Amino acid sequence: MAADKDKSAAPEEPQGELTVPAYWAEAKAELMGRDRIMAKLIPQFGDLHLRGQPDPFTTLARSIVGQQVTPKAADAAWGKLLATCPKLSPSQVLKAGAVALSGCGLSKRKTEYILDLADSFKAKRVHADLWSQMDDEAVIAELVQIRGISRWTAEMFLIFNLLRPNVLPLDDPGLIQGISQNYFSGEPVSRSDAREVAANWEPWRTVATWYLWRSLDPLP
Repeated sequence: MAADKDKSAAPEEPQGELTVPAYWAEAKAELMGRDRIMAKLIPQFGDLHLRGQPDPFTTLARSIVGQQVTPKAADAAWGKLLATCPKLSPSQVLKAGAVALSGCGLSKRKTEYILDLADSFKAKRVHADLWSQMDDEAVIAELVQIRGISRWTAEMFLIFNLLRPNVLPLDDPGLIQGISQNYFSGEPVSRSDAREVAANWEPWRTVATWYLWRSLDPLP
């Protein structure tokens, strides 16, 4: 069952073993060559780049924790969760149980979501080992069957874990705000407007999205 659509901005990029997308330099060059806004924006951030988190469970858990709360509140709850479950494995989360997870500052619903996510991984109801071979929509279709995973959360997973280059998360307020400020002088932007702007970014919509996030929050 898909969860209610969350309205968070993009999650802070998970720390740990980090992977640089192989396509990043090529994407930057192409975007700057064809989009005048990107040509001004991208150089402002020098060598900064999206940092991938290779562990699927950690990436999804972090996205759930970050739903519908401020980054500060999400960081605080995430820190407490890591203190409670240092390995953050599905088995460790399930062993900790609902009471311990609630003590990390998670709502009752988020506690249920994290436990369901852990159970889905432990019981192998999801095929994490196959996701790298599946196309974007196929991965999204599987992920949204997990409670607490909306399309937005699945798209964040495609970006930060699978490092897919052409994701356009139209449900993300940060993307819409970034397009509004950078392309429409702050005027309201519809999903249709966003799609039209993003058509010029193909096949590097992930990269353009990341730079628009940075235009709102310079620190990744």
